[in-house]
Order: sequence, then C-alpha cells, then structure tokens
Amino acid sequence: MYRISLLVWLLVSGLLNAQDAEIAIWKDHIPGSISNPNYQEEQQFKDGEIRGVSKVTEPTISVFLAKENPQQTAVIIFPGGGYSHLSINKEGYKVAQWLNTQGISAFVVKYRLPDASIMENPAVGPLQDAQEAIRIIRANAEKYHLDPSKIGILGFSAGGHLAATLSTHFDEEVYTSAYKVSARPDFSILIYPVISMQEGITHQGSKDHLLGKKPSKKTVTHFSNETQVTANTPPTFLVHAVDDSGVPVENSINYLKALKAHGVKAEMHLYENGGHGFGLGRQVTNNQWPEALLKWFQLHKILK
Repeated sequence: MYRISLLVWLLVSGLLNAQDAEIAIWKDHIPGSISNPNYQEEQQFKDGEIRGVSKVTEPTISVFLAKENPQQTAVIIFPGGGYSHLSINKEGYKVAQWLNTQGISAFVVKYRLPDASIMENPAVGPLQDAQEAIRIIRANAEKYHLDPSKIGILGFSAGGHLAATLSTHFDEEVYTSAYKVSARPDFSILIYPVISMQEGITHQGSKDHLLGKKPSKKTVTHFSNETQVTANTPPTFLVHAVDDSGVPVENSINYLKALKAHGVKAEMHLYENGGHGFGLGRQVTNNQWPEALLKWFQLHKILK
C-alpha cells in the first residue's frame, strides 16, 4: 500500500492529481440562508498558490478521484480555520492529493462559515453543508466507483469539530434533504480537533464564531461532542500534539474516553511536540501519522 512515501510525495506534490471537478452542494436554495450582496467570498494566496478561503457563500465539493489502484474508498475532508476561514490548501487539497496516491478518492468541502449576516442559525450552517456533502457522495457512489459503506470523513482543528459534530449529529434533522441516504460517516479521522465547547478546554475563537459570545449552557453541551457520543458514532482515528497551545490535547483525550465508554472502536496517536496546525506532519514524530492511518485503514478493512 505504501507506493509513495510521505517525504517523496512532498517533493512531487505539484505533479500529482489536480481536482477532477468542483460541484455545488446546494442546487437551488441554501437552507436557512439570508441574502446579503455585501458578503462576498475572499481567497488568500501566497506565491501564486491559494492558501485560504473566507466568507464562503456558495459551499462546494472539490472532487479528487483516485486514478491508480482505486480502493472504492472515499474520504470527505473538512479543512480547519477556527470557523473564521478555511485552510483549504494545507488541510484540504494537499491531503486529498496524498490520499489519491493511496488509491483513495477524496472530496474537499468548502463549507460555509457561521455568520449571522448570511444564515438564520449560524451554529447549524456548517453541519447542514457537511450532512449534505456526505449524502451527495453516498448517493453518487456508483458514479464515482465507490463502496457506499466505505465513505468516511477527515477534519482538522475546527474542521475536526465539524467532523466530530457530523459523527455525533448525523441523524439530527437540520434541513430537509432530497437524498434518501444516510449522512452517517463510516469512519472518522480527527486531526488536532476542536471537540468541546466547554470553558477551559475549547478553542475560544471557534466557539465564539460558531455559538456566539454568550451561548446557553444547553447549546454549549449540544456542540460539545464528547457529550454526544453514542454506540452508533463511527470508528475514529485521533491525532494530537501534547504541546498544542491552540486546541488543548484534552479535546482528543476526552473524546477518546467517550468513545471507549460507548464501545466505539478508536485509536489515538499523541505526539510530544508539533503544536497546532501541522497538517500532514512537519516534525520528526508527527509526520508519521499518515502511515499510521493507512495501517488503521487496513485493520478496519477500509483498504483492500
């Protein structure tokens, strides 16, 4: 399965697969949306390469289909950015390209960021996009040559919170979908994720953007995903650095404890250093998580 190492991939990433297509998540009206012509998407570039996106109004899915040794497995990616922007290259496109080298098709979601000026309920806007994205991919599994029972999700930081929210709120009716398929992920990969909205553990910026400055205790609990785990939460792979000063490692630890308490299969990799936002890995130890993930995939027969 390890046809190309991570280090080699980093050298040739510019030559690998580009996205095959970009599709709109919502064909017509976006649920709960508010029209605001003054609110326009912004893109950030560095050295001619897109790095981030903010003020998303039209959520999309960028399709990266595996060309070599396709495994019929899909990973839907939610980039992080504190619910204020999306680190769509480092935590989106580059990860999708790496997954393609392993025969895994990837789908990068450019989801709406919570903002009361464009949505009636900012707290559920990203979840609406996430639920519909997985329904679109599952409903089109045959078109993309996928096994509909091998469609998982991967989220970084605040995107990890969205992935964990989808993993624990996949059956919560936050809109009416035309697709009659489940929004439950078959597996969940959470990389330095924001899990909790509780004081003392949360990432305050993510909490403020998602829930506002003064959310009720009920709302805080509802979006603290360590309190929402059930036996039907999908198997989960967790990665975190102990020295993460942005999103405390206890987010992952507490989520693991909740998964264990409910009998959900889970694996966690904690690294001594790396801080926050290391993506595919940049230090001596935390650059090993992609290969650990592939072994976990094989353990769960997600890959052939």
